[in-house]
Amino acid sequence: MINTSARLLRLISLLSGRPLWTCRELADRMEVTERTVRRDIARLRELGYGVESEPGPWGGYRMGGGTRVPPLVLDDEEALAVAVALRGAALSGVLGSDQASLSALLKLRQGLPPRIADRLGELDAAFAYTPRDDERQIASGMLLELATLCRRGERARLSYRDREGRATVREVDPYRLVHTGRRWYFVAWDVERDQWRTFRADRVTHTQPTGQVIDLVNPPDPAVLVSRSISRGTYPIHARVRLPLPLDQALPLIPPTIGTHRPDGPTGTIVEIGGNDAGELATYLLTLGTPLTVLSPDSVRQALLRRTRELFENNGGHLPS
Repeated sequence: MINTSARLLRLISLLSGRPLWTCRELADRMEVTERTVRRDIARLRELGYGVESEPGPWGGYRMGGGTRVPPLVLDDEEALAVAVALRGAALSGVLGSDQASLSALLKLRQGLPPRIADRLGELDAAFAYTPRDDERQIASGMLLELATLCRRGERARLSYRDREGRATVREVDPYRLVHTGRRWYFVAWDVERDQWRTFRADRVTHTQPTGQVIDLVNPPDPAVLVSRSISRGTYPIHARVRLPLPLDQALPLIPPTIGTHRPDGPTGTIVEIGGNDAGELATYLLTLGTPLTVLSPDSVRQALLRRTRELFENNGGHLPS
């Protein structure tokens, strides 16, 4: 029999994993009696966890909102990870406002043992962040709402504004949140369109859970889906280029958020990149500093030739007539 603290942590994990559990299901999963489950539920409520009861023969327990923030038990590595994440959120502005992150970080640091505080201080001296003033930020409250939708596993109504500012309401089956280093994206199954979609999290204006439990079938890799969505954005022109590099070397050169990749034999990779015009794409390709072949379109190929000719002639070179 596991001790009470370990059992409570196991119970929290189960309740957080899906919207509803019957007492019998919890007892079977934890290998205890139903009486023990009811006693542990009461203990969690005393600690501040908002465990709700659903009456009736098909009812049970679900994790709701608590009356206060419950205590957290973190080991050394977990405490250090949380502190580093809070510091990054505060300095980068990824959560929209740095005040909540800074306040939480200060409270956490006050309670850190000296051995962890010293390690965090060493990291503080090594880290540096550059702000992204041009990026639209997401409110921390909305980010938490979307994360909760993913955790609870139930259908939701999503109020959303597209890039043109048009407001729509979508019924979605939430799956994951993905952070690209610039923005947060919400990955979900769009019920009406019958396909997986990515939503800019900062464009979500409201969420409403429906209570309908979902069963996701063959969900995609969320990071890959977001990368493809970003790289295939609504650009007026796309170029296909071949890099004389295997896929594992081409990916760091042109990140998945910039282009879509496919191997072309053991020593080559074909990449598709979008841009606003041929000149912009040609300039980007020159910055890669590696041999490449423009497969299409011809307008990008000619723009690249003009740029290289200008560079050659401006630096004392002369082309034969």
